[in-house]
Parts: sequence; C-alpha cells; structure tokens
Amino acid sequence: MGRVSQAQAEENRRRVVDTASRLFREQGTHVSVADLMKAAGLTHGAFYKQFASKEALVDEVTAHVFDEIARRNVAGLDRHDGQRDVAQRALIDAYLSVEHRDNAADGCPVAALATDIARGPEGREARRTYAEGVADFAAFLAPAEAVGGGEGGLARLCTLVGALVLSRAAQGSPLSEEILAAAHAALTEAG
Repeated sequence: MGRVSQAQAEENRRRVVDTASRLFREQGTHVSVADLMKAAGLTHGAFYKQFASKEALVDEVTAHVFDEIARRNVAGLDRHDGQRDVAQRALIDAYLSVEHRDNAADGCPVAALATDIARGPEGREARRTYAEGVADFAAFLAPAEAVGGGEGGLARLCTLVGALVLSRAAQGSPLSEEILAAAHAALTEAG
C-alpha cells in the first residue's frame, strides 16, 4: 500500500477528531482507540500516525468542541442581529430541550466532558482548555448589564449544565422533563 497524501492525512485527522468529539460526548473519553478508529472507518495503526497518544487526542478534541461553542454563539448573535438577550434566550431554549437531552453526541461538551476532565491530572492541556472554554461560555451567557463581570453568566451556565446532566440521568422518568422545565423557568422568568 502506498503512502497517504498530505491532503488525505489531514482529512483522516479531521475525521478522527470529529468522530472522537461525538463519541467522547456520548460515551466519555474512556472510549478505546480501537473502537474510535473503527467508528472513524480507519485502522487502529493509523491513529498513531496522527496522534502521539490518546491524551493528545483528548487535548485536541477539547479545543475543537469549545471552538464549536464559540462559533455557535457568534452565529447566534449574528442570527439575532446582535441582540444578546434574544440570542441567549434561543440558546437556553435549545439547551434545555428534550432533543438536546437525547442527543449527547452532538450536545454540549461542558456537560459531557466535565467528569472526565475533572478526573484527569492537573496541568493537562485539556483541563486548561476546558476551564477557558467554560469561562468564555459563561461570559456569553452573562446578562447584558453584567457583561465583562461574568458572575451572572456562571450562574446561568451552572443551571444549564446541571439541569442537562440531571435530566439525562433521570431520562425515562417524568422527573427528567420536569428538571428541564424548572431550569428553563428559572433562567427565563426574570428575563
């Protein structure tokens, strides 16, 4: 078999990162390299041509998913003509939906990766990236009067993430949707 072109190698790397992004959010970072590569449609050996280690992949995926959040938030502002409160309300509506609860693979990495990142060693690039991503997401969620301060944004983010995690854990019970509704009311009744 011949060597893979640089363009194909870049495409393979992107495919692995995209696949890992979905699998890590759905199943956690403990997914095996073999299962990840199978899901990406590549060989196990191809992984080590792209990444020095699984930890390096976790670092890259963490950066990738937080870049996705930032792009979505900018797109939300653009879609709502820069009206921050309208963009935030749309995000809250989508975040606390049954569809988001049921689709972890494409869902919020803050909720999906929190436990895995917390269990990882301090000093890891993924932990630093995660913390910066959480801070940026909270800043986006801050009420207009608190932009720059972030306090209100942190409370909103904690409510969103906590509700999503609890709702997923209670899925199959009426409590699951009650959690989503209660968090939604708490975040939107004052606004």
